[in-house]
Amino acid sequence: MNDTVAAAPLYIAMHERDNVAIVANEGGLPAGTVFPSGLTLVEKVPQAHKVALADIPEGGEVRRYDVVIGYALRPIAAGSWVHERLLKLPEARSLDGLPIATVRPPAAPPLEGYTFEGYRNPDGSVGTRNILAITQTVQCVAGVTAFAVQRIKAELLPRFPNVDDVVALEHGYGCGVAIDAPDAVVPIRTLRNISLNPNFGGELMVVSLGCEKLQPERLLPPGTIPLVDERNVADVGDSADGELDVVCLQDEAHVGFMSMVDAILRQAEEHLERLNARRRETVPASELVVGVQCGGSDAFSGVTANPAVGFCTDLLVRAGATVMFSEVTEVRDGIDQLTSRAATPEVAEAMVREMAWYDAYLDRGRVDRSANTTPGNKKGGLSNIVEKAMGSIVKSGSSPIAGVVAPGEKARQKGLLYAATPASDFICGTLQLAAGMNLHVFTTGRGTPYGLAQVPVIKVATRSELARRWHDLMDVNAGRIADGEASIEDVGWELFRLMLDVASGRRKTWAERWKLHNALVLFNPAPVT
Repeated sequence: MNDTVAAAPLYIAMHERDNVAIVANEGGLPAGTVFPSGLTLVEKVPQAHKVALADIPEGGEVRRYDVVIGYALRPIAAGSWVHERLLKLPEARSLDGLPIATVRPPAAPPLEGYTFEGYRNPDGSVGTRNILAITQTVQCVAGVTAFAVQRIKAELLPRFPNVDDVVALEHGYGCGVAIDAPDAVVPIRTLRNISLNPNFGGELMVVSLGCEKLQPERLLPPGTIPLVDERNVADVGDSADGELDVVCLQDEAHVGFMSMVDAILRQAEEHLERLNARRRETVPASELVVGVQCGGSDAFSGVTANPAVGFCTDLLVRAGATVMFSEVTEVRDGIDQLTSRAATPEVAEAMVREMAWYDAYLDRGRVDRSANTTPGNKKGGLSNIVEKAMGSIVKSGSSPIAGVVAPGEKARQKGLLYAATPASDFICGTLQLAAGMNLHVFTTGRGTPYGLAQVPVIKVATRSELARRWHDLMDVNAGRIADGEASIEDVGWELFRLMLDVASGRRKTWAERWKLHNALVLFNPAPVT
């Protein structure tokens, strides 16, 4: 903020019918502060936290985004700090009687002429990076694979300058689990589809222990295995039928640790040669598959960063791209907003089906969607999951929702998609990778150094103070919207253009520069044995 804006007391209301607003000033405001509207604070209110704009009686509605985010547990005077301890959480919206495909926004004109430089794969998908990924069937091989990857990077990768990186797809699954349980399909298809992510160029390489429950042939059955022809072209497709490249550590041919490592290096070299022959080419922006997510959210998330991402989402959809928004518990309280925007009744029904499945999943653990909010969310001004959900949903923009992706499945259509995932940053990112994401956008208000080795992650700060403190971690400062220095549209366009540059390899995100890589975390709702 400039000095003039910083000195003026400022609150931000989202709708004319709201009876609370958030304090925008860095450091918050003390008791006795008088706003231009005449409202006087009766107590100190921290930045991003809510102030009552009018007297609210006990049991009265507390409204933000023109939505009831809670009911007052005691009378709240105008000018008071409204926080989670004063609110009763509303009941979750019933999944019955929802509006189904009732919203028909006017069709926006196509956004044409925007391109990026990407790696075209034989199956038609496009990568934004050229990476050798080594799939693992079980956690037991993680140490050996990690040692081999270190040697590959040191000894082999310098010889293949067109390959961006080598990554091990490490995870905690593969054995000690109920592999035949109905829900076991989720982690298995997740790992399978991550292995086929567009950024890996169709080069499938697997390291197996040998005795694990998740055998290579079960993870990647015929029909998913790349077929390499005499021209060394990898063809990944539903009808592909090739030999799976597996290094099995328990094979009798391996005598000692270095024998295993050398076998991994020999196989990796073959894949690196093929990947190194690939070149970027100009492709339309419609080849982007973008996952949008938020983590370490605060009350500014729904004011600055997420609305800017929502505007950018609409731009991407107009350009013919695929955009996925996710996080079941962070949209559950706005399910009526989503089903009404469904392109067809079938899409709405699929969303309801995913919500009902997740309600039952949480109920088995004797919790509900209120378990979502973190101490950091509350410290950042978000009182409960209803308020958090309203700010989260705006990442999806205003386009019709064209489809639903179940956990671990691959996205098979363009447009705005709902990818049903848990809200956990790591699990959500992992599932969006499985869906085919080739570019990731992550908004944060509290701050998180989150990043993925498999795909570029663009980080968007909700507040200018965070962007200044974390100047070498945040790629975009959406806090300028609250400062009055930029509009939602300005930041949305900035993000759109940055995406094209990052996808083309012309720019690296801060997470890429520092090599900040969070682990893959598979969603496993099946029992562990």
